[in-house]
Amino acid sequence: MRISKSKFSVGQLITHKLFNYRGVIVDVDPVYLGSEDWYQNIALTRPPRDAPWYRVLVHNALHETYVAERNLEPDDSLQPIIHPQINDYFCDFVDGLYIRKQQDN
Repeated sequence: MRISKSKFSVGQLITHKLFNYRGVIVDVDPVYLGSEDWYQNIALTRPPRDAPWYRVLVHNALHETYVAERNLEPDDSLQPIIHPQINDYFCDFVDGLYIRKQQDN
């Protein structure tokens, strides 16, 4: 299994290429870490498992998604994301990038 370097980072704004929604990256997995059942029933386009996958808060929604890197592109709008959990992950929004909260040890 090859492991790719991720193209996107936590706090970066993205757009989903297929479903055309905006969001912000809250976590990066170097490879697919979901269940086999989810992959078979939800990931119908069969994105590669050995490339990065991202947890994304979806703009103007209450949910997050788990998305393969190949389905994302940068969102250059510089507009903030509206999501009820945004403050759970980030403390500020500067020049189109969310700043991650400091983690307690």
